[in-house]
Amino acid sequence: MESKETKRIKKKHKRKSWLIVIGSLIILLGVFDVSLMFIKPAMQQEQEENALKDFYIKEEQKVDKVDKTTSEEVKEVSKSKVKYDYIAVLKIPKINLEKGLVAKDSKYNNINYGVEILKESDSPDVINGNVILAAHSGTANISYFRNLDKINVGDEAIIYYQGKTYNYKFVKIYDINKTGKAKIKRDNNTSTLTLVTCRHNTNKQIVLIAELQNLQ
Repeated sequence: MESKETKRIKKKHKRKSWLIVIGSLIILLGVFDVSLMFIKPAMQQEQEENALKDFYIKEEQKVDKVDKTTSEEVKEVSKSKVKYDYIAVLKIPKINLEKGLVAKDSKYNNINYGVEILKESDSPDVINGNVILAAHSGTANISYFRNLDKINVGDEAIIYYQGKTYNYKFVKIYDINKTGKAKIKRDNNTSTLTLVTCRHNTNKQIVLIAELQNLQ
């Protein structure tokens, strides 16, 4: 028959074993969470790269530059799990931004996924129209406009759309109060591009107006 001391020791060991198991689980969960922090952005980046590649290949088709190799590339990309079907691409060399744009009626046309084409926006090919885009600032993976405050008047922006290249130059940058509405001060007799985002950690929004310089 076991003594009280033996029972006490066994009970202590059993409790210690459970603590080790629980501690190991906590460590594993922590490692899993940390892994997700790196894996998820990597997956998003891969999806982005696939979608951009798919877009540029389609653009080449629209300007009659498709050869056998390109056609094979189209088939290869179509096999990949491209999440976004881009209709245009916004590029701002100054801040190393290259981001695809989906159609207005796409469920992914939302600032919580990427750069949003606002419902009031025109398409780039509308004469004297205004392309209006918005995205988050901040530090999250979806904060594609985090560096808009680094843009100056005179810097360039490009939109690739329907096989054509629209080259813009920023002409006006100003702040507005964050009210849910943005007052756009632009020349209505010129085709323009308007970018809107929040100034991080403030109650202000920054509005950038660029005018079309040439179309290629």
